[in-house]
Amino acid sequence: MEENQADTTQELNHIRSARREKLARIKEMGINPFPNNYQRTHSVTKLLAQFEQLSQTGETVRIAGRIMSIRLMGKAAFAHIQDEEMRVQIYVKKNDVAEATWELFRLMDIGDIVGVSGSVFVTHTGENSVKTVELTMLAKNLEPLPSVKETETEAFNKWSDPEEKYRHRTVDLIVNRDSRTVFITRSIMVRAIRSYLDNLDFVEVETPVLQPLYGGAAARPFVTKHNSLDRTLYLRIADELYLKRLIAGGITRVYEISKDFRNEGIDRMHSPEFTMMECYAAYEDYTFCMDLMEQLIPKLAKDVLQKESIVWDGVEISLVPPYRRVSMAELVKEYSGIEIIDREKSELANEIRKAGVAVDPKWGVGKMIDELFSEKVEPNLINPTFVTDYPVELSPLAKRHRDNPSLVERFELYIGGLECANSFSELNDPIDQRQRFEEQQRLRNDGDDEAHPIDEDFLEALEVGMPPTAGLGVGIDRLVMILTGVGSLRDVILFPALRDRK
Repeated sequence: MEENQADTTQELNHIRSARREKLARIKEMGINPFPNNYQRTHSVTKLLAQFEQLSQTGETVRIAGRIMSIRLMGKAAFAHIQDEEMRVQIYVKKNDVAEATWELFRLMDIGDIVGVSGSVFVTHTGENSVKTVELTMLAKNLEPLPSVKETETEAFNKWSDPEEKYRHRTVDLIVNRDSRTVFITRSIMVRAIRSYLDNLDFVEVETPVLQPLYGGAAARPFVTKHNSLDRTLYLRIADELYLKRLIAGGITRVYEISKDFRNEGIDRMHSPEFTMMECYAAYEDYTFCMDLMEQLIPKLAKDVLQKESIVWDGVEISLVPPYRRVSMAELVKEYSGIEIIDREKSELANEIRKAGVAVDPKWGVGKMIDELFSEKVEPNLINPTFVTDYPVELSPLAKRHRDNPSLVERFELYIGGLECANSFSELNDPIDQRQRFEEQQRLRNDGDDEAHPIDEDFLEALEVGMPPTAGLGVGIDRLVMILTGVGSLRDVILFPALRDRK
């Protein structure tokens, strides 16, 4: 193995050296291999769409892109040029171009970015192509693409270590069309979410990333120091408390699409840096948010993916509403046989242990129920399911259920066994909220470092008065992952956090 790696490194170094020599020769020809700009008449996609018309008019086209294959045949050559979306073949013949152009082409490599001027034609094999008249070097490739065997495009699609594509996202986007498609799809989805909320009269806002007190979720924060203010600040773990201040301030519908940060583990379903959409609507409750999600997800699937169902982990999942709405207590009873409402702590802990779920003695009732639900229920929630009406211990920011004060009006939406949205009828009683913060503080004192701290500024906003409000949080990364069917958050985050190489 070590011998093979040494051989590969030696060959790569040889290629790198050869390319630097070619770069020097291009400069000796009086050519700037890194010019300031290049005026295109067509993208490759536009050229292919207008190919028949262009072949009839014979007009000169100017395209640009990266060379992805070269096939030399004596005094002529074919190559493939790839731009941001598509590839097209170019044909270069020594007798049809200037001597300097042919010499320049012979110094080009796979990975170079070039401009091509010429006219379109169809080869004898029926491939739409560009007959080259002029070539312009736009950027010389000095680091070979991930294969030392530079023949055809298929040679570029694999790394020996799958994680390398996350470490070298630039190259991944060049060689893997699927990666480019996922990230373009993500961008379109985020734009569609914005448009959907804008059409419902939500106002997009921006709230602080650096906060004097973190809140809005059960998570550990990243901690930093502001030197000028001489104070500790936290990267936000959620947008919730600031957005609800705006509701109290009279902006009746608000949303934010933002980066949040949680100092937690890294795996295929969790990232310390992630994107959230949170929205809040005054005078509504959590059923409003269920209706919103039942409309938004099918709309994204249909408008962006042109689908009504997805395939996740080999299972086809219909996204056509209505989605099942069922309480957490019913689901826990269904899959574990355990009743979770109004239970004494030690008795509930014993039953959970008997069900095979580990329980830490420091945990409160809410944390125990959460672990039980995660292990016994979540993997079974494949079809879209609204899990509703959580125990009050699990939701310190949600309004008590109108029919049962030991529950709160909350739902989480699960698809493919994964939670992708969370919603409350927001708690707007400042006295109740203070009592719940104090209970969270007691849990913190007992060692739960994810319990919610007391936020006096937020309590003051509630005391000013916040109308009944529905709140919703959607994990953009996880939603895109589910809808596009990729297997890891790292496949939908352009530059994911990674552990050091071994």
